[in-house]
Amino acid sequence: MSSTLRKNFVFDAIVVSHLEEIARVEGLSLTKAINNMIEQRYEEIAKQKRLEAAMSIVGSASGVFGNLTIQEIKAQMDV
Repeated sequence: MSSTLRKNFVFDAIVVSHLEEIARVEGLSLTKAINNMIEQRYEEIAKQKRLEAAMSIVGSASGVFGNLTIQEIKAQMDV
């Protein structure tokens, strides 16, 4: 079950005009249009955070084996 909160925001007149047009074109209420835009932006931010976390994991493994390739390590293990 989703909970909702009531918040009041103050927008510039031009922003309200743009928002009303977006909602009209997309066939949405103002609330739904705002929710969609916020969720879309939040997903972009969350995706970027996940990418940065993955890149830090990849970066943290560099240098573990020095300058050896996997093939060189396997060759040394066979010795």
